[in-house]
Amino acid sequence: MKKLPDHVVGYQRTNLFTQESVPSGLLNNHATREGVWGLIQVEKGRLEYTIENKEVHILTPENSGVVEPTVSHHVRPLGEVLFFVEFYR
Repeated sequence: MKKLPDHVVGYQRTNLFTQESVPSGLLNNHATREGVWGLIQVEKGRLEYTIENKEVHILTPENSGVVEPTVSHHVRPLGEVLFFVEFYR
């Protein structure tokens, strides 16, 4: 997984999501627009983060997930989870 570039600036953050409130769009393949990066931050629990249906990471409070612009990805809660996404450009 790539790292968030040093030159990007945060501009938006989602609400907190749980295993029950995660939007269905995040559970299916989707991508950010050109130039938009994301940072998936888990506050509690574990979240499976799949990039392009081939690279799988387990996100925890100690391990965030970087979303690259235009790269297809999705998440899946692994039990109880509390997380949000920050967007950068």
